[in-house]
Amino acid sequence: MTNPSFTIEDILKVVPHRYPFVLIDRIIDYHPGDKLTAIKNVTFNEHFFQGHFPGQPVMPGVLILESMAQAGAFLVLNTVENPLDKNMFFTGVSDSKIRAPVTPGDQLRLEMTLVKMKLTAIRLKGEAYVKNKLVAQATIMANIVERVKGGD
Repeated sequence: MTNPSFTIEDILKVVPHRYPFVLIDRIIDYHPGDKLTAIKNVTFNEHFFQGHFPGQPVMPGVLILESMAQAGAFLVLNTVENPLDKNMFFTGVSDSKIRAPVTPGDQLRLEMTLVKMKLTAIRLKGEAYVKNKLVAQATIMANIVERVKGGD
């Protein structure tokens, strides 16, 4: 079963991040427990462009990785029991490459694949594209933890 689209409202129900750290805008393809494709619209109004090469704005590579991790969290948390009681904490990254700059006006297409899930330990493969050009890739490790109530 695939669900072709989830809106930002759907994402905010599962992923606990809030402005300015919500780094995915919608899910356009979803295969539960396997893979998903998310979109991040990169606009000049992003808070990080004020200080990150202001004369030549570039999205920080670590925020591209964080976008991947958030998309991966949506994928993983929708496979566990009681997903609203869980969080996914980013624990490591390997095989990371930033291949091209991402600038205002770009649209990131984040393709995440669940490689391995053992108990609460997760491994995801992520690729980020602008148009059809690969701009970043990484293997992301994370753990599922109990969500602390009161912060939402």
